[in-house]
Amino acid sequence: MATGIQRHVIPSPDDRIVVIRGKRVILDRDLAELFGVETKYLNRQVRRNLNRFPEEFLFSLSPNERNELVTNWHRFNRLKHSSALPMAFTEHGVAMAATILNSPRAIQMSIFIIHAFARLRQVIDTHRELLEHFRQLEERVDGHDVALRSILEAIRHLIDPATQEKQRPIGY
Repeated sequence: MATGIQRHVIPSPDDRIVVIRGKRVILDRDLAELFGVETKYLNRQVRRNLNRFPEEFLFSLSPNERNELVTNWHRFNRLKHSSALPMAFTEHGVAMAATILNSPRAIQMSIFIIHAFARLRQVIDTHRELLEHFRQLEERVDGHDVALRSILEAIRHLIDPATQEKQRPIGY
């Protein structure tokens, strides 16, 4: 017997963050879904408040960028035949979008999304630290290679005297 209560599973924003132009962004359709509104409603509100969205908060994708998304991810197949180019929201753009929508769900999801961006930053910083440690280790190992080669060469000379250079006797 149905009680009329529907469970709504909120999709994870971690899966929706993509890197475009070197920035981590969420596309307008994914953000609208997370906020629980239609994409056209989100875009209309953004156009009405463009002065709140500088370029580092929001940008439109180029046709080539859209085609690359469609080619690389199946979930963007619906964009293939769309006449409008998607908008990409950075972390700050997500926070600003929540303020113009001003619904309880938008506010809740903006906090959730900002936490996802923060987790991504933390993971990237961890990888950056690991890469630096590997680089330092490689430098140390490269120095050891030269030292080991000279030690092995000295051992070869001690083991096989025939490989030693003939030296002229002193005095004659």
